[in-house]
Amino acid sequence: MSSNPARPAIAVTIGEPAGIGPEIAIRAAWALREQANCVLIGDAAFLALTASLIDPAIALAALSVQALRNSGLPHFGAQRLAVIDVPLAAHVVPGRLDPANGRAVLATLDLAIEGVQQGWFDAIVTAPLQKSTINDAGVAFSGHTEYLADKTGTAQVVMMLAGAPGAGKAPLRVALATTHLPLAAVPAALTQPLLGRVLDIIDADLRHKFGLPAPRILVTGLNPHAGENGYLGREEIDTIGPAIEQARARGIDARGPYPADTLFQPRYLDDADCVLAMYHDQGLPVLKYASFGQGVNITLGLPLIRTSVDHGTALDLAARGFGLADCGSMEQAIRSALAMALHSTKRTT
Repeated sequence: MSSNPARPAIAVTIGEPAGIGPEIAIRAAWALREQANCVLIGDAAFLALTASLIDPAIALAALSVQALRNSGLPHFGAQRLAVIDVPLAAHVVPGRLDPANGRAVLATLDLAIEGVQQGWFDAIVTAPLQKSTINDAGVAFSGHTEYLADKTGTAQVVMMLAGAPGAGKAPLRVALATTHLPLAAVPAALTQPLLGRVLDIIDADLRHKFGLPAPRILVTGLNPHAGENGYLGREEIDTIGPAIEQARARGIDARGPYPADTLFQPRYLDDADCVLAMYHDQGLPVLKYASFGQGVNITLGLPLIRTSVDHGTALDLAARGFGLADCGSMEQAIRSALAMALHSTKRTT
């Protein structure tokens, strides 16, 4: 933990500089500066210019990477936001991608990871980036989640999206057994060992990072009507059901498999802490319909806290100027990281 647990330090990477990431990162960090010490990681001069165009009242304080490594993160008050300077290679034109800046985007992630490992930061919040720009820069890159897993030596991670909580209600949380796979490849990817690891990760992180003492996990089937007793597919009988039973034998409160088309309703969700869906477009359309623009992407299984927005770079909005992008998802991502960091502090004190 950082040296001020009452106001945790949250590293906020700005993502693709030509997209809406810099704007929403600055606006959300400034809005929540009383609750969290949000530290922006990106090109200091570019962010200072961007902040002045958003609101001249936003105050930034730049710090070099070398100063950070030499002396650690100084405590800035809520009157200004700290910026760790990671210079870009090329001038930014909003809405226009430039592969010359791809490696600088990755450098912000590397520094955020280093910062958590060194105890400078308590969590990482990532603004959206453009995968193609990084690949065009000559670096093989498949996404934030995979990159963070590789850099932290994590063999298995789980993607979970959470909607904003309603009045008196817990947020809808949807985790994925598989993520960015062609639909035809999903059945073969679903194995009992995989589902067992995914359920273990969900259960552990809901306990340790969210403070839920006995998480309840509802698991969807793969096929229509959860296979209709084998008439519409046997994955529920041969794979998903046995994985659930094995998880229950390990003390995990997993239930199912349920038909996905009827699971997302209050009579089930009111008694659940998370839904585990079998593939990307089985679970996420429901969550995004209910919470788009206020949802949070959370990576489970990492040895650090990482949250992100539920949307992309929106290059078209960035090209049209400031004030059009909604920073609601970024604010929720920071709030979620803050809550998880504070809970982790309680567990270690």
